[in-house]
Amino acid sequence: MGHRALLAYRRPDRLYDLRYSHWGGDELELFEYLGPDSPLAHGRIDADLLADAVALDSVLTDYLDPGGYEALYLVSPDFEVQAYRVCWLEWHDGREQGRGALIDVEPGERDLAVRTWFRATKTALADIVEMGVLSRRAAHTYLEARITEDQNGYFYTYGSETPDTDRAEPHFDAFLGDFEET
Repeated sequence: MGHRALLAYRRPDRLYDLRYSHWGGDELELFEYLGPDSPLAHGRIDADLLADAVALDSVLTDYLDPGGYEALYLVSPDFEVQAYRVCWLEWHDGREQGRGALIDVEPGERDLAVRTWFRATKTALADIVEMGVLSRRAAHTYLEARITEDQNGYFYTYGSETPDTDRAEPHFDAFLGDFEET
């Protein structure tokens, strides 16, 4: 199965070239190996491009399947690396399977804490829904609220042709240091 990661290398024109790593989501180990002298992390990242010249919003909606990837790495032209845990917000029943969240992490304790927190929160909510205490919609709303308030997460919908117009979400650009309002 692997621990899949999507890597988005920012180009000077602010578009991204995308690459894949089968094990790059495992404890964010690519941080240790990525650099100007090792742009493919010494073979840990596939040499073949998945796509080139992709806008950041399209990286999320067209390539970053939250059910299939565990991590997203954004790599600047100077090889500054920012990593995000990809959180799949749906349960395994096939409904609305493209909703995801990104949580800013670093290797080590922060990454472990986010992964543990998310699994525990999502598992508890799934049990509460199964017991009939909360509806799926209420549990989903609560999960998104927790991700926003506790983890400063960013939400996206994979496979959507247009952004969610009913959600007031900021524009995502990690290289500006935070989320930029559009």
